[in-house]
Amino acid sequence: MGTPRNGSDTGGGDAGAEAAAICADLIRFDTTNQGEGVARPERPAAEHVAALLDEAGVAAEIVESAQGRASVLARIPGTDPSHPAFLIHGHLDVVPADAADWTVPPFSGEVRDGCVWGRGAVDMKGSLAMTLATVRARLRAGRRTRGDLVLAFLADEECTGEYGSRYVAREHREYFTGCTEAISESGGFSVDAGGARVYPIATGERGTAWMRLTARGTAGHGSKPAPDNAVAEIAHAVSRIASHEWPVRLTPGVRALLDGLADALGTTIDHDRLDEEAVRLGRTGHLFAGTIRNSANPTRLEAGYKVNVVPGVATAQVDGRYLPGTGEEFLATIDRLLGPKVMREFINHEEAPAADPAGATFAALAGSLRAEDPLARPVPYVMAGGTDAKSFNRIGITSFGFAPLLLGPELDYFGMFHGVDERVPVDGLAFGTRVLDRFLDTR
Repeated sequence: MGTPRNGSDTGGGDAGAEAAAICADLIRFDTTNQGEGVARPERPAAEHVAALLDEAGVAAEIVESAQGRASVLARIPGTDPSHPAFLIHGHLDVVPADAADWTVPPFSGEVRDGCVWGRGAVDMKGSLAMTLATVRARLRAGRRTRGDLVLAFLADEECTGEYGSRYVAREHREYFTGCTEAISESGGFSVDAGGARVYPIATGERGTAWMRLTARGTAGHGSKPAPDNAVAEIAHAVSRIASHEWPVRLTPGVRALLDGLADALGTTIDHDRLDEEAVRLGRTGHLFAGTIRNSANPTRLEAGYKVNVVPGVATAQVDGRYLPGTGEEFLATIDRLLGPKVMREFINHEEAPAADPAGATFAALAGSLRAEDPLARPVPYVMAGGTDAKSFNRIGITSFGFAPLLLGPELDYFGMFHGVDERVPVDGLAFGTRVLDRFLDTR
């Protein structure tokens, strides 16, 4: 059994210790994003990040899309002005956490049992901390990337990005001049596979179609016949959507993942029984269980104000996700399921971005993992959810999901993601800084 290397000639150990401290500090800033514009301000966390960059000689700018909704942008000159710039982006906000459910207070940043605990440890203040620690260590040593390195620490990813990534891509485009590629969250973490460690590197994600459905009928007294009942219409439509069995659609990115997993695990994966295969393969099966088909989950229902009044309007909300290249098929299916009496409108609609799993950047990311972990088996991966990569895709920047993290077999990344008792290993953060440092040497 090989083990990850405990250090490198680039000072990764010092950066790793600093990453753990920065992660704990960032967790202590409560940047909870409730969605729909309701959020704790990211400004205090942004000021902390800007100060850390300033200490390293980086001129960072804090930009606000609304009061308190702050992002940090910086562009660090490289050694070769003609070389393409490269972007690392991540988000400062986190999802809510109920302290009553947690072993430790979720905004304490407590270090216990070799881990930093708290909301955002995995998603994604630990990743931000690794980026900051790695960049600070490189600048202290006078080591710069060949091309310019652009950093974006963003507000509002846990909603639509309207106050964060969308805003900076639209209003501060100058920071991203010459950038065609980036890395960010939701990839590069280890999944124990018994004798090997699989590291999924995200090369795409499903598109987003958050929809508001509206049915209109005739208002009236609840005791009278109501053949044109808006509540009934919306209920039937939601039921049809919820019970629909979406067909398997194996996109090139998912096929590449399945091939990579089969090779890494030394097994065969039956493409005709993928739901059963996902169960058989356990945690590695989670990597494709949510990305072999489109999905649409009803999440909200609203109608009426009194039990004996038939309302004239009823609404629902649906979280739709679709694979790259399947957007038209997805919406056509939704419209068929809704029927003629229910209208839809988008709350949020983003196309499904994709990156090249056979290109030089993927190879460099995979090579950086293998250099630090001899058991690493990097594989391409399509994310079931979405990230700020969609906003940068709009301006021609392709993102890979790569926030390298070594997890013990007892830690379930997917279970901690937005879950209770979120935590990240201190040694895992040190590993991530070393991997990032190696990768930045290729930029």
